[in-house]
Amino acid sequence: MTPYRELNKEQLQVLKAQLEKEFEEVKAKGLNLDMSRGKPSKKQLELAMDMLEELKSTDKLKCEAGIDCRNYGLLEGIPEARRLLGAMTEVTPDKIIIFGNSSLNVMFDTISRSMTHGVCGNTPWCKLDKVKFLCPAPGYDRHFKITEYFGIEMITVPMTPTGPDMDIVEKLVSSDDAIKGIWCVPKYSNPQGITYSEETVKRFARLKPAAPDFRIFWDNAYCIHHLYEEKDFLLEILEECEKAGNPDLAYKFLSTSKVSFPGSGIAAVAASPRNLEDIKKHMSIQTIGHDKINQLRHVRFFKDIDGMHEHMKKHAEILRPKFEAVENTLEKEIGGLGIGEWTNPKGGYFISFESMEGCAKAIVAKAAEAGVKMTDAGATYPYGKDPHDSNIRIAPSFPTLEELQTATEIFVLSVKLVSVEKLLAE
Repeated sequence: MTPYRELNKEQLQVLKAQLEKEFEEVKAKGLNLDMSRGKPSKKQLELAMDMLEELKSTDKLKCEAGIDCRNYGLLEGIPEARRLLGAMTEVTPDKIIIFGNSSLNVMFDTISRSMTHGVCGNTPWCKLDKVKFLCPAPGYDRHFKITEYFGIEMITVPMTPTGPDMDIVEKLVSSDDAIKGIWCVPKYSNPQGITYSEETVKRFARLKPAAPDFRIFWDNAYCIHHLYEEKDFLLEILEECEKAGNPDLAYKFLSTSKVSFPGSGIAAVAASPRNLEDIKKHMSIQTIGHDKINQLRHVRFFKDIDGMHEHMKKHAEILRPKFEAVENTLEKEIGGLGIGEWTNPKGGYFISFESMEGCAKAIVAKAAEAGVKMTDAGATYPYGKDPHDSNIRIAPSFPTLEELQTATEIFVLSVKLVSVEKLLAE
């Protein structure tokens, strides 16, 4: 295929007319397809339905500590749930606290607590003149919404194929005590599917922050979400922090939201003993304990980490054909045209697409016009402002394979049309 930039004006005009005709035909179908968020499909949700049958009789409602899970007690979570989620995120049970159904909620609470009461005895952030946060981008839009909600100044850090640009991270963190944290999705990152290299993780662990209350917000959302047998490897951050003499440097968040049921899973935070004590001090006032029935239900269903891994293979069997359908369509339709690049992740929930500069918003709008809803262009950057207007997040999980194929074809048509218009305008 001839790259679009090599076409002359007359050829581009002919191509534009042809693409517009195709677009109007698609638009006339009145489709309504959703590729906006990384929601599991109905087939994926059905994988864990037997979990709801696990606690039918009252003799099954005691955890191994001998406590009736219908009652109060065990602020940190039941022992077997701490063991299961500890294994999921590669820490020992004593380093983890089980929360409610959402790791995003735990992250929001962690920022909120830092604002009002400070971190481990340090000055509450709300009493400081300025609070800043580093935001690797493209990144997770909901992370950025939390810091924006609290009025924290967000500083964009570019992502590289091995993780955030650590030269920039190290320089900023060591020189500015107003910088209090950094958002990270270290494995199969949202949206690019990048897994941080061993060197990147070690450099994180060796950071020398100017602020004593600086923390790495390590959102290990996709730690067991592999698409292929050949898995990405991620070095365990808390162990590396201990080795580097920085045991309190990181909070590690996780949940079973895309393992069991989004909205009805279990979430957790892993951290150093000092950080966990700080969290528990506030948590003991906030709640008498989270949903132990749900914790027990999860443990009985999965049994152990091996059971979790087997369950995630079933998720992969559903997701893999969808990712490959998107990747194959992109390659077939626009590979070599010079109008877009995309990632081919080995896990996680997203494919990241880079359009020609200045085209992302127009592409998303064009796709919406034809009935395909996507994540807003710019959402993967702080304040929703992509400086290049080029990044688009593709979420293949929710539609059926047939719907996804149609949606991807419409997306590709939108990319072609907007790119031709861009080149003609130049």
